[in-house]
Amino acid sequence: MSEVASNTSIPDYGWSSGTAEASHDYLQPVVLSALRTCVPIRATSARVFDAGCGNGALLKKLQLSGYEVSGCDASESGVVQARRLCGDSVRVERLSVYENLSETFGTHWDVVISTEVIEHLYAPRDFVRQAQRLLTPGGTLILSTPYHGYLKNLALAATGALDHHFTALWDGGHIKFWSYRTLKQLLSEFGFVDFGFFGAGRLPWLWKSMVVVARKPE
Repeated sequence: MSEVASNTSIPDYGWSSGTAEASHDYLQPVVLSALRTCVPIRATSARVFDAGCGNGALLKKLQLSGYEVSGCDASESGVVQARRLCGDSVRVERLSVYENLSETFGTHWDVVISTEVIEHLYAPRDFVRQAQRLLTPGGTLILSTPYHGYLKNLALAATGALDHHFTALWDGGHIKFWSYRTLKQLLSEFGFVDFGFFGAGRLPWLWKSMVVVARKPE
């Protein structure tokens, strides 16, 4: 773990239930579609790890869809809600995405999913390194993060919405603002290949978020 990551204070998000957030309405269908495209459910179900699972709303959806799932989150309240929602058959641990997750969960995951996490990280390379270790050779990484592209950035500036968008007054808010190009460059550093891109929420090129898919080589 890098010195930056180890010295970072991670706030608890204060989850009080397992209810899905509003963002799940537009994110979950795209994430699940990408998952079904990359890893169809087989006779022995695919194993999916949710890195930064929050209150477990997506974990539960994956569980009900027939996948074998586990997850982690740095938020104590999130882990409590995720365990309550998913039951004893799903392992959820209070660990940040910076930590040695493969030591706890193994290295045989078909898919690692992480939704709306990487924009909060001071040291995203530490996280990608841990996700890569979790994945079996040929496994798939699915990330979502707020979308940033030329037209959306212009629209934010023109409408005076940048202060709200940059979440400067939100402790634990967004500190990295990713484009498809920069996220692809990051994942390429760790050997990921076969990239896919999907927009989620709002109109094309003004999407709220993007879902990026990449594969760990065999």
